[in-house]
Amino acid sequence: MNITHFVESLDRGGLERMVLELVKYQHRQGHRCQVVCLYTSGALAHELDDLGISVKVCGKRQGFDLSALTFARRTIRTHATDVLHTHNAVAHYQAVLATCGIPMRQVINTRHGMGVNRRARRREWLYRRALARTDTVVAVCEAARNDAIKRGIIPSAKARVIPNGIHVDAFQPVSPAMHAQLAHLLNLPEKTRIIGTVGRLNWTKDQLGLLRAYKLVHERDADTALVLIGDGELRASLQQSAIDEGVAESVHFLGDRNDVRELLQGLDMFVLSSLSEGYSMALLEASAVALPIVATNVGGNSEIVRDDITGYLAPAGNPGLLADAMLALLRNPQHAMALGQSARAWVEQHGSLEAMAMRYAQLYDGSKEWQKP
Repeated sequence: MNITHFVESLDRGGLERMVLELVKYQHRQGHRCQVVCLYTSGALAHELDDLGISVKVCGKRQGFDLSALTFARRTIRTHATDVLHTHNAVAHYQAVLATCGIPMRQVINTRHGMGVNRRARRREWLYRRALARTDTVVAVCEAARNDAIKRGIIPSAKARVIPNGIHVDAFQPVSPAMHAQLAHLLNLPEKTRIIGTVGRLNWTKDQLGLLRAYKLVHERDADTALVLIGDGELRASLQQSAIDEGVAESVHFLGDRNDVRELLQGLDMFVLSSLSEGYSMALLEASAVALPIVATNVGGNSEIVRDDITGYLAPAGNPGLLADAMLALLRNPQHAMALGQSARAWVEQHGSLEAMAMRYAQLYDGSKEWQKP
């Protein structure tokens, strides 16, 4: 089968990582895949280049860009695309416009988040127009599907849920050796409990709220450190906030990293402080490493983190309650370890790449027999 994945770019992020892993899996299954990037190739594109999987870049400029659409149309047609699989709203309506009149077996769109955007009205209007030429819209969690239907963004008849999946066996559990290695990297005493998070530094992830929660934790337990893995437009302001909150010496901004799996193995706890979330790849990866997790109760987080079973949930935008949940884990390390082990068992059963790819294969084949997750 000839498959074209259409994305905005392959920069670092949960959406992009999911696309990469799905494309790699489909490639191993013998499908002929390509990825078309609307804007730029991004930092992760080399992983596909190394496998001989084509990554094409449209180089779209601001506004209506006929040359980018023409390039996309030619690239998709030359690939003899059977299945066009787009990711998120902008990539979808641009791809649908570019391929008008080109026959394909299936046109599928995956919405990777909850669709929260401060200036989304025009985007969603264009997206809804494109759904006339769309066979299926996939939400990555039940919460996202229900919300999109309620807001009239997608019709229920076209809506499906396929949770994201990861290559679970690629992740090794936390270990004292990796903790010691991370402590050495950060120039910390080995006994320091290291709290970490992974994600773009932007408003939806609310790292500012996490910093404020961590200040409360650090006041009660000084033998702690906070690690933020990822980069973004708020890095400078967050670094200043760490200074303003008086915790800059124990907060470490590591930026974009190629060794996230290894860094996760060195943590004592994983925290996700998002104000909005779809089905978080970061939570799946933290679960695979058997980390105890504290996450805000938004989007699909509660479909991954089962409160007091695989971690703790806290209300979004409430640093005090987030801090309470973090302290509860720090004060009961045996229970924290048990939660982490339960998280690993859960992700092995429910969060695998193979399960996700199988469900997408059903859609690609146009199967009327739908296996719900």
